Amino acid sequence: MTPVNFNQLYYFYLVAKEGSIARVSEQLHVTAQTISGQLAALEHSTGTALFVRSGKKWALTELGRVTYRYAEDIFRLGDELRTVLKGHHGVQWQTFTVGVTDVLPKAFIYEMLRPVFTLPEQLRLICVEGDQNQLLADLALNKLDLVLSDQPLSPSSPLKAYSHQIVESGTSFFASPSLSAVLKRTSFPACLHMQPLLLQSKRSIIRQRLDAWFAQHAVSGQIVAEFDDSALMKAFGQQGLGIFSAPSLIEAKICRQYEVEVVGRTDQVKEVFYAISPERKLTHPAVLQLVQALAQSGN
Repeated sequence: MTPVNFNQLYYFYLVAKEGSIARVSEQLHVTAQTISGQLAALEHSTGTALFVRSGKKWALTELGRVTYRYAEDIFRLGDELRTVLKGHHGVQWQTFTVGVTDVLPKAFIYEMLRPVFTLPEQLRLICVEGDQNQLLADLALNKLDLVLSDQPLSPSSPLKAYSHQIVESGTSFFASPSLSAVLKRTSFPACLHMQPLLLQSKRSIIRQRLDAWFAQHAVSGQIVAEFDDSALMKAFGQQGLGIFSAPSLIEAKICRQYEVEVVGRTDQVKEVFYAISPERKLTHPAVLQLVQALAQSGN
């Protein structure tokens, strides 16, 4: 099998990134014909079309998009290698790539990741959001250093990884000032009964715990909408469309950011957060700093 020509791949990467041969020609100070020839040679060697040409625009095919993702990783690693070879201090940990499950509250993600910026080493944080199964697959392929999730690794999982509980929080309920004024006429949690609710999607652990808590307290709310994206849920709540919940640890920040009020809180509904790493003994300094700081904040 013919090895990939990295010079051709670099031209491909730049054209895919810029969407135009002309712009790449100006950047590299080479003729458009040279670039076009390199792209044609790459497509010939791989036996597949990587671009769909429409006038002066170059759009990626499906295989082109796959190739671009690999090329992006290759040249990012090349940049890191160049920095390492220059002997910069601490560059072995320059990149810290964290997978974040898409059900985690966005405001809480920031609070969870903030401790890594106190490290003395130069650090570039890369956050990748997705569902837990995909993120764990990337962790197994060493594409991620850590996965943050609201649930631990399943005991039946074939993946060699370890769950570290880092923090837990009670749950607070929020509403816009106008809706909150109505709710406060009745004691909590009875005030939630038959009121509009904005809830997390059923695939999240916290939704399962909320449903059980609602049943325990005979609360039957009107579910207006369900969300995978917690920030979107809060934005709807800000407009007065319903009551939403979030970890009590960040309730002050939520009240400031979304101009809402706390209508009640409970410790019976716990949100537990985990750091899933490929090693039982943590060694990456950013991971150590993160887990230690969060463990202390949760005490």
